[in-house]
Amino acid sequence: MRIRVLFFGQLKDFVGRASEEIELPAGARLETVFRHYASQLPKLAAMEGSVAMARNQRFAPPSEAVEDGDEVAMMPPVSGGNGWLASIEGDGVFAAVTDGPIDSRALAGRIQGDGDGALLVFEGVVRDNTHGRKTLMLDYECYVPLALQQLQEIGSGILRRFDIHGIALVHRIGRLQIREASVAITVASAHRHAAYEASLEAINQVKRKVPVWKKEHFADGEVWVEGQWDESVPRTA
Repeated sequence: MRIRVLFFGQLKDFVGRASEEIELPAGARLETVFRHYASQLPKLAAMEGSVAMARNQRFAPPSEAVEDGDEVAMMPPVSGGNGWLASIEGDGVFAAVTDGPIDSRALAGRIQGDGDGALLVFEGVVRDNTHGRKTLMLDYECYVPLALQQLQEIGSGILRRFDIHGIALVHRIGRLQIREASVAITVASAHRHAAYEASLEAINQVKRKVPVWKKEHFADGEVWVEGQWDESVPRTA
Protein backbone atom coordinates (compact mmCIF):
# COMPACT_ATOMS: atom_id res chain seq x y z
CA MET A 1 0.00 0.00 0.00
CA ARG A 2 1.03 3.60 -0.56
CA ILE A 3 0.72 6.44 1.98
CA ARG A 4 1.71 10.11 2.16
CA VAL A 5 3.96 11.19 5.04
CA LEU A 6 4.23 14.80 6.26
CA PHE A 7 7.15 16.16 8.31
CA PHE A 8 7.12 19.25 10.53
CA GLY A 9 9.62 21.39 12.44
CA GLN A 10 13.07 19.91 12.82
CA LEU A 11 11.91 16.58 11.39
CA LYS A 12 11.53 18.30 8.04
CA ASP A 13 15.20 19.31 8.28
CA PHE A 14 16.24 15.77 9.23
CA VAL A 15 14.47 14.22 6.25
CA GLY A 16 15.25 17.04 3.85
CA ARG A 17 11.68 17.53 2.61
CA ALA A 18 8.23 18.43 3.86
CA SER A 19 6.44 15.34 2.51
CA GLU A 20 6.82 12.20 0.43
CA GLU A 21 4.96 9.04 -0.54
CA ILE A 22 6.20 5.62 0.55
CA GLU A 23 5.23 1.99 -0.01
CA LEU A 24 4.44 -0.16 3.03
CA PRO A 25 3.57 -3.84 3.44
CA ALA A 26 0.07 -4.98 4.35
CA GLY A 27 -0.55 -4.82 8.09
CA ALA A 28 1.75 -1.83 8.64
CA ARG A 29 1.12 0.47 11.59
CA LEU A 30 2.16 3.98 12.47
CA GLU A 31 5.13 2.56 14.35
CA THR A 32 6.18 0.93 11.06
CA VAL A 33 6.35 4.39 9.51
CA PHE A 34 8.42 5.73 12.40
CA ARG A 35 10.84 2.76 12.23
CA HIS A 36 11.20 3.24 8.48
CA TYR A 37 12.68 6.69 9.01
CA ALA A 38 14.36 6.13 12.37
CA SER A 39 16.44 3.32 10.84
CA GLN A 40 17.89 5.83 8.39
CA LEU A 41 18.10 8.92 10.61
CA PRO A 42 19.92 8.59 13.97
CA LYS A 43 18.69 12.03 15.06
CA LEU A 44 15.10 10.91 14.60
CA ALA A 45 15.74 7.59 16.35
CA ALA A 46 17.08 9.54 19.33
CA MET A 47 13.74 11.35 19.59
CA GLU A 48 11.70 8.18 20.11
CA GLY A 49 9.20 8.82 22.85
CA SER A 50 8.79 12.50 21.99
CA VAL A 51 7.54 12.33 18.40
CA ALA A 52 3.76 12.46 17.95
CA MET A 53 1.96 11.02 14.94
CA ALA A 54 -1.38 11.68 13.29
CA ARG A 55 -3.34 9.58 10.83
CA ASN A 56 -5.73 11.43 8.52
CA GLN A 57 -5.55 14.59 10.64
CA ARG A 58 -6.17 12.92 14.02
CA PHE A 59 -3.63 12.14 16.73
CA ALA A 60 -3.15 8.37 16.88
CA PRO A 61 -1.02 5.87 18.87
CA PRO A 62 1.89 4.05 17.20
CA SER A 63 -0.07 0.80 17.28
CA GLU A 64 -2.81 2.10 14.96
CA ALA A 65 -2.95 0.37 11.57
CA VAL A 66 -2.56 2.40 8.37
CA GLU A 67 -4.40 1.87 5.10
CA ASP A 68 -3.71 2.60 1.47
CA GLY A 69 -4.08 6.32 0.70
CA ASP A 70 -3.64 7.47 4.31
CA GLU A 71 -2.00 10.76 5.25
CA VAL A 72 0.43 10.34 8.15
CA ALA A 73 2.03 13.29 9.96
CA MET A 74 5.21 13.03 12.06
CA MET A 75 5.57 15.86 14.56
CA PRO A 76 8.31 16.83 17.04
CA PRO A 77 7.40 18.32 20.42
CA VAL A 78 5.55 21.61 20.03
CA SER A 79 7.37 24.80 21.00
CA GLY A 80 5.07 26.71 21.88
CA GLY A 81 -1.61 37.06 4.30
CA ASN A 82 -4.51 38.67 6.16
CA GLY A 83 -7.54 36.57 6.86
CA TRP A 84 -7.90 33.06 8.21
CA LEU A 85 -6.15 30.11 6.65
CA ALA A 86 -8.75 28.01 8.46
CA SER A 87 -11.37 28.72 11.11
CA ILE A 88 -14.23 27.15 13.08
CA GLU A 89 -16.96 29.14 14.84
CA GLY A 90 -19.96 28.08 16.90
CA ASP A 91 -21.33 27.38 20.39
CA GLY A 92 -19.32 30.18 21.99
CA VAL A 93 -15.94 29.16 20.50
CA PHE A 94 -13.97 30.74 17.67
CA ALA A 95 -10.76 29.00 16.59
CA ALA A 96 -8.50 29.96 13.71
CA VAL A 97 -5.05 29.77 12.14
CA THR A 98 -3.84 32.83 10.23
CA ASP A 99 -0.79 34.01 8.33
CA GLY A 100 -1.57 37.68 8.94
CA PRO A 101 -1.54 40.01 11.95
CA ILE A 102 -4.01 39.09 14.70
CA ASP A 103 -6.72 41.68 15.43
CA SER A 104 -7.66 40.94 19.04
CA ARG A 105 -10.31 43.66 19.10
CA ALA A 106 -12.09 42.00 16.19
CA LEU A 107 -11.93 38.68 18.04
CA ALA A 108 -13.65 40.28 21.02
CA GLY A 109 -16.51 41.32 18.78
CA ARG A 110 -17.11 37.69 17.83
CA ILE A 111 -17.65 36.46 21.38
CA GLN A 112 -18.67 39.39 23.60
CA GLY A 113 -22.26 39.56 24.86
CA ASP A 114 -24.23 42.35 26.51
CA GLY A 115 -24.09 40.52 29.85
CA ASP A 116 -20.29 40.22 29.88
CA GLY A 117 -18.62 42.40 32.49
CA ALA A 118 -15.12 41.12 31.73
CA LEU A 119 -13.28 40.87 28.43
CA LEU A 120 -9.76 39.51 28.79
CA VAL A 121 -7.26 39.56 25.91
CA PHE A 122 -3.98 37.65 26.11
CA GLU A 123 -1.37 37.93 23.37
CA GLY A 124 1.85 35.95 23.19
CA VAL A 125 4.34 38.24 21.41
CA VAL A 126 7.81 37.87 19.92
CA ARG A 127 10.53 39.21 22.20
CA ASP A 128 14.04 40.26 21.19
CA ASN A 129 16.01 37.66 23.15
CA THR A 130 16.07 34.14 24.52
CA HIS A 131 18.21 33.62 27.64
CA GLY A 132 20.19 36.70 26.66
CA ARG A 133 20.76 35.58 23.06
CA LYS A 134 19.66 38.25 20.57
CA THR A 135 16.59 37.20 18.59
CA LEU A 136 16.05 38.70 15.14
CA MET A 137 12.75 37.06 14.13
CA LEU A 138 10.73 33.84 14.43
CA ASP A 139 9.28 31.45 11.86
CA TYR A 140 6.15 29.50 12.85
CA GLU A 141 4.71 26.53 11.01
CA CYS A 142 1.90 24.14 11.85
CA TYR A 143 -0.15 21.19 10.67
CA VAL A 144 -3.17 23.37 9.91
CA PRO A 145 -6.07 20.85 9.95
CA LEU A 146 -4.97 19.25 13.22
CA ALA A 147 -4.01 22.59 14.80
CA LEU A 148 -7.48 23.97 14.05
CA GLN A 149 -9.14 20.87 15.49
CA GLN A 150 -7.05 21.09 18.67
CA LEU A 151 -7.77 24.80 19.12
CA GLN A 152 -11.50 24.13 18.80
CA GLU A 153 -11.39 21.22 21.24
CA ILE A 154 -9.41 23.26 23.78
CA GLY A 155 -11.88 26.12 23.49
CA SER A 156 -14.90 23.83 23.94
CA GLY A 157 -13.32 22.21 26.99
CA ILE A 158 -12.54 25.58 28.58
CA LEU A 159 -16.09 26.76 27.92
CA ARG A 160 -17.48 23.71 29.73
CA ARG A 161 -15.14 23.95 32.72
CA PHE A 162 -15.21 27.68 33.46
CA ASP A 163 -18.01 30.19 33.99
CA ILE A 164 -17.40 32.10 30.77
CA HIS A 165 -19.62 33.15 27.86
CA GLY A 166 -17.23 32.78 24.94
CA ILE A 167 -13.61 32.18 23.93
CA ALA A 168 -11.53 32.85 20.81
CA LEU A 169 -8.20 31.13 20.14
CA VAL A 170 -6.03 32.16 17.18
CA HIS A 171 -2.49 31.14 16.23
CA ARG A 172 -0.40 32.87 13.59
CA ILE A 173 2.11 31.14 11.33
CA GLY A 174 4.79 32.41 8.98
CA ARG A 175 7.57 34.90 9.73
CA LEU A 176 7.01 37.17 12.74
CA GLN A 177 9.01 40.21 13.76
CA ILE A 178 9.76 41.49 17.26
CA ARG A 179 6.60 42.67 19.12
CA GLU A 180 4.22 40.86 16.77
CA ALA A 181 1.62 38.51 18.31
CA SER A 182 1.96 34.82 17.54
CA VAL A 183 -1.07 33.69 19.53
CA ALA A 184 -4.15 35.38 20.99
CA ILE A 185 -6.69 34.14 23.53
CA THR A 186 -9.79 36.29 24.11
CA VAL A 187 -12.28 35.39 26.85
CA ALA A 188 -15.67 36.97 27.61
CA SER A 189 -17.43 36.39 30.94
CA ALA A 190 -19.69 38.05 33.46
CA HIS A 191 -16.90 38.30 36.06
CA ARG A 192 -13.13 38.82 35.81
CA HIS A 193 -12.01 35.92 38.01
CA ALA A 194 -13.42 33.28 35.67
CA ALA A 195 -11.92 35.08 32.66
CA TYR A 196 -8.43 35.09 34.19
CA GLU A 197 -8.57 31.41 35.08
CA ALA A 198 -9.95 30.37 31.70
CA SER A 199 -7.35 32.39 29.78
CA LEU A 200 -4.42 30.92 31.73
CA GLU A 201 -5.65 27.37 31.27
CA ALA A 202 -6.28 27.96 27.56
CA ILE A 203 -2.78 29.22 26.75
CA ASN A 204 -1.18 26.45 28.80
CA GLN A 205 -3.09 23.85 26.79
CA VAL A 206 -2.36 25.56 23.46
CA LYS A 207 1.38 25.39 24.14
CA ARG A 208 1.22 21.63 24.87
CA LYS A 209 -1.45 20.30 22.49
CA VAL A 210 -1.49 22.36 19.29
CA PRO A 211 0.98 21.20 16.58
CA VAL A 212 2.83 24.49 16.03
CA TRP A 213 6.62 24.79 15.82
CA LYS A 214 8.87 27.81 15.85
CA LYS A 215 12.36 28.46 14.56
CA GLU A 216 14.30 31.25 16.23
CA HIS A 217 16.66 33.31 14.10
CA PHE A 218 19.57 34.77 16.05
CA ALA A 219 22.38 37.07 15.02
CA ASP A 220 24.70 34.02 15.17
CA GLY A 221 22.49 31.19 13.91
CA GLU A 222 19.04 29.61 14.04
CA VAL A 223 17.36 26.73 15.87
CA TRP A 224 14.03 24.93 16.10
CA VAL A 225 12.66 25.41 19.61
CA GLU A 226 11.82 22.07 21.22
CA GLY A 227 9.12 21.94 23.86
CA GLN A 228 7.00 19.11 25.24
CA TRP A 229 3.75 17.39 24.27
CA ASP A 230 0.87 17.17 26.71
CA GLU A 231 0.60 13.75 28.38
CA SER A 232 -2.69 13.11 26.54
CA VAL A 233 -0.97 13.15 23.13
CA PRO A 234 0.13 9.64 21.98
CA ARG A 235 3.78 9.40 20.98
CA THR A 236 6.12 6.93 19.30
CA ALA A 237 6.97 5.04 22.48
